[in-house]
Amino acid sequence: MRQSGIGTILDYSVEGEDKEASFDATTAEILHTIDKAAGSDTIPFSVFKVTGVASSDLLERVQRKDELSEEESAAYERARERVQRLCAHAHAKNVRIFIDAEESWIQGVIDELAYEMMQQFNRDHAIVYNTYQLYRHETLEALKTAFLNARQKGYYLGGKLVRGAYMEKERLRAREQEYFNPIHTSKEATDTDYNLAIDFCLDRIEYVSICLGTHNEYSSQYCATKMQKLGIGRNDARIWFAQLLGMSDNISYNLAKAGYNVAKYVPYGPIDAVLPYLIRRAEENTSIAGQSSREFLLVKSELKRRGIGSL
Repeated sequence: MRQSGIGTILDYSVEGEDKEASFDATTAEILHTIDKAAGSDTIPFSVFKVTGVASSDLLERVQRKDELSEEESAAYERARERVQRLCAHAHAKNVRIFIDAEESWIQGVIDELAYEMMQQFNRDHAIVYNTYQLYRHETLEALKTAFLNARQKGYYLGGKLVRGAYMEKERLRAREQEYFNPIHTSKEATDTDYNLAIDFCLDRIEYVSICLGTHNEYSSQYCATKMQKLGIGRNDARIWFAQLLGMSDNISYNLAKAGYNVAKYVPYGPIDAVLPYLIRRAEENTSIAGQSSREFLLVKSELKRRGIGSL
């Protein structure tokens, strides 16, 4: 990837654990990824999930504003301190760090933590990035509100724009618990909001840094065209594209060849801990089946072009 101008994002994909020792171990590992990225021209970002360093059940109780026991309050403070430690270390090493998005019933408290960290560490430029899931109908307005709050409080907004990876889980829970489904009713609505989010950020690029975490060709082309219209350089450090390792190489390698900033997410960790992450990506991203079929045809066509066999 380095030879092709593509960066690596080391993604320690342990999540959903419920033991303090596991949270501390995950924090230590993410600190190592920050150290690995420091001063590197091939590792542009670090990343973590808050559920890797905090109990998801506890986060849900905090978001619901339940009354916490003394023990729960202490556990949440420890979780907040882990997030603080990660972001402070990233700031000290000048390494940009993504806080990944999660389920809607804990995303609110994750957002609060992300903006608290941004206010501390994004004073000169974006170090901490929150993640915006545009398959949720309220996310575009949330992004706009986050920008206004950042301007009012004097810090830069960092945003990773994704569509989302919890769709079936979100719909099932909304149906079972009889509340309004937070997911758009159509893919077209999601695509529209995603591209509007690109517009919003690029039009305010002086104060916003973004990474497009997408396997969607049209949105990638849309962003590239918009950058050209606005006179933004292809290698502007405030704009990145990212895809998962092993997926959408046609997007990644062509963007990199054209001079855009591109990185691949590289999930790693213990097999039993990482498999749930990988399975969720396969099961809940309904575009993967069509995308994989298309990539198979692209590989087959390229093999034929090179005259080295067929699949």
